[in-house]
Amino acid sequence: MARTIAVLPDTVANQIAAGEVVERPASLVKELVENALDAGARRIEIQMEGGGKGRVRVVDDGTGMSREDAVVCVDRHATSKIRSADDLRRIVSFGFRGEALPSIAAVSRLTLETADGEDPVGTRVRVEGGRVTSVEDHARQRGTTVEVRALFFNVRARAHFLRSVSTEARAVSEAVTGLALAHLRVGFTLLSDGRTLLALPPARDLAERVATLWGEDSAHTLLPLASAREGLEVRGLIQRPDAAVPRLRRAFLFVNDRPFREAALVRAADRGYRTTVPPGARPWLFLELAVPPDAVDVNVHPSKAEVRFRDLAVVEAGVEEGVRETLGRIGSAATFDRSAERPSAVRERRDDFQTALFVPTGVMVAEGDEVAS
Repeated sequence: MARTIAVLPDTVANQIAAGEVVERPASLVKELVENALDAGARRIEIQMEGGGKGRVRVVDDGTGMSREDAVVCVDRHATSKIRSADDLRRIVSFGFRGEALPSIAAVSRLTLETADGEDPVGTRVRVEGGRVTSVEDHARQRGTTVEVRALFFNVRARAHFLRSVSTEARAVSEAVTGLALAHLRVGFTLLSDGRTLLALPPARDLAERVATLWGEDSAHTLLPLASAREGLEVRGLIQRPDAAVPRLRRAFLFVNDRPFREAALVRAADRGYRTTVPPGARPWLFLELAVPPDAVDVNVHPSKAEVRFRDLAVVEAGVEEGVRETLGRIGSAATFDRSAERPSAVRERRDDFQTALFVPTGVMVAEGDEVAS
């Protein structure tokens, strides 16, 4: 009987793996920004063209890489995050370079420019369809730039599933917004076809970042939440009951600084609001969960959009009780006191950030551009 099972060539295997990690431009932006965060970046700029289908460029001022690491990081299974299977139970980073990069490079034309500040010169690596085409010297400040062009140029069937430019750009903006809410000390800039969508300076607290994104009026409707039980800490902001309305809500969940989705936890928060909001009201939620690394599995979803808790029931109970306790406190109708701050203070801090922005690419942030709403 003739053999019917064959081992796939590396190029095909890489393209299949890329399909799990890179679904659309937003997923590759998320991976590249997470790499920058793990590299200790304090300023991250994201540029995109055509909703990211034509070009994505992510610039950071993190630690950068040596030439050896820059070449190795585009190989499959190259990582600095884990060394053994036991490490999978204690992951505290997003992963530094070298995990998503091979998948992205397999379905695009990728250029990596990096310098670690120790070597006399930086490195530029070019990859096309998973094949390294050149490695050369490149002058650069410490940090890393990854540019991805022509996403899915060699997998046309998948390119057809991408949505319109505006839809893909909106998805990228949402991905960056989630990461920005989880990493307050980092400044983020997002440009789409030369237009500024997000200009977020480092924030002192979550309320300030919310104010920069959606305005002071929205931030004033939020209450601080802090609760702890059974090894779980829940912190963040929830909307005052009288401000909740039946419209599109903003609900962001984070675990150990990772954005994730979990409808059960949103429902648990809503149960905490029971009897305090009218039917159909959808209060805003910004909840950060802190749990031991071995109490949550962050690798159950290829794009890390979902996680698995060791005991989801305990987490649900903690979220529900945290919301209920916050709403039940004396004076819970009061919100953050920003009366001592001039109304234009947040905008001025944003303008200061735009002026000082680390922009090695020569692209400047235009004054007067509004942040995303």
